[in-house]
Amino acid sequence: MRLDHERIVSDVTARLTRASSAEEACRVSVNALHAHTGAMAAALLPVRRHLRCVAAAGAWQVFTAVQPGRGVSGRAFRTGQTQTVVAVQDDPDYIPVGAPGTALEVCAPLLDTDGAPIGVLNVEWQDPTDVEVARKLVDEVAACLGDRITRLGGPPPEKRTEKLLRHAGALTSASTEWELMAAANDAARDMSGLSAAVLVVDDGQRMRVGMPTVLPDEFESKLRDVMTALPESALLDLVNLAHRHGSSYTLGEADHCVPHAYRPLVDAGVATLIMVPVGPPDSGGVMLIADERSLEPDPSMVNLMELLAAQAWSCLDRLRTLSKLRELASSDPLTGLRHQGPFGERIRGAVPGRTALLAIDIDQFKVINDTYGHQEGDAVLVAVAGALKDALRHADELFRLGGDEFVAVLEVRHPNEAMMIADRLTAAARAIGRTVSIGVALVEEDEPPERALRRADAALYEVKRNGRDGARLAGS
Repeated sequence: MRLDHERIVSDVTARLTRASSAEEACRVSVNALHAHTGAMAAALLPVRRHLRCVAAAGAWQVFTAVQPGRGVSGRAFRTGQTQTVVAVQDDPDYIPVGAPGTALEVCAPLLDTDGAPIGVLNVEWQDPTDVEVARKLVDEVAACLGDRITRLGGPPPEKRTEKLLRHAGALTSASTEWELMAAANDAARDMSGLSAAVLVVDDGQRMRVGMPTVLPDEFESKLRDVMTALPESALLDLVNLAHRHGSSYTLGEADHCVPHAYRPLVDAGVATLIMVPVGPPDSGGVMLIADERSLEPDPSMVNLMELLAAQAWSCLDRLRTLSKLRELASSDPLTGLRHQGPFGERIRGAVPGRTALLAIDIDQFKVINDTYGHQEGDAVLVAVAGALKDALRHADELFRLGGDEFVAVLEVRHPNEAMMIADRLTAAARAIGRTVSIGVALVEEDEPPERALRRADAALYEVKRNGRDGARLAGS
């Protein structure tokens, strides 16, 4: 295809002088290139950590976001050098956007006055084209487009909707409640333009104040300290206000009477405040976005904060649901103790000579079930499990493997220490009117933990044969 180089550049230049934004400049450039050459043309500008396609023509489908360093476009942006590809099928970075059989791709960086890349112009031809002429054309159009974008103030900032989607992704990928609360605070601060954000939610026992993932400024640190020091009643006042009356924001006006619930915030230097309810009234919380400057937030921004709060609560509720499901999957529903699966994982990390396994059996448990029924048997299981758990040290672990069979896993310095804990467990059972038999075994060098458990079981049955209600250390 013959390219009328001077005519195309002249047309693009004329159109660019009328463009009033970076997006419009990109749009008129790619439309002109496609109209004159029939090629697929696209302009990509950086948005945070990727390249966003802001204008394209001549393609059935366009990849809107190119990841850092990916594709020929990413390569041109990273190197600041024009990329010419004549065999796209052999280029590992080529991203197919047009019909099969692309004959030539030229991707030129858009440069500012300092020569730094501020975007890329990508053009692909399906028909055979003079490579040098095509490269010269794309280079000149890219130079004109880069200059115009620079004169218009550079690439446009990230849009609110793009920010919301980015932060929604961060909320969705959070793996813990603290991580999610921090992501919500960061999102509220970034999207509102205010300097501080604090998410307060009910964790089932008390109100928790979330922390940011980034180092807070002096004002945010002060506000967070105040919020953390507030009594539970004061935090609940703010939560109840938000849930009773809905979202609210200050008007940026001074010398007005401040309601009592807000007084601690004002004393901390808050002059601007957006308050948004989070989740349901009985188990949710409140999001506070604040600034020490007197500003009047845009009402649409408050609506956006409501969307963010709803997304944060949805993700928080999902995390809590998953946590409950994991607990149910790994715990015995009757006693709350973990069962066979977690026990197998725990003993795989047993340390020879240091890890002790205590096989525990409730004495005469079958008689209890046969005489008084399974309901009474279940009550005995729960009572004994609670007594044993309370008698263990903080780092010790107790598992229920089935029926009335329990196993405690301890880390000890010598066998006598394990026997002392076993004696403590038998005493705890007696204190609630029951007795237990316990076999104790330390995992030996090169011994599978399962074999150590069998030795503990054998020691337990020795206790049973000798009258029950006691503990015995297994031999090697």
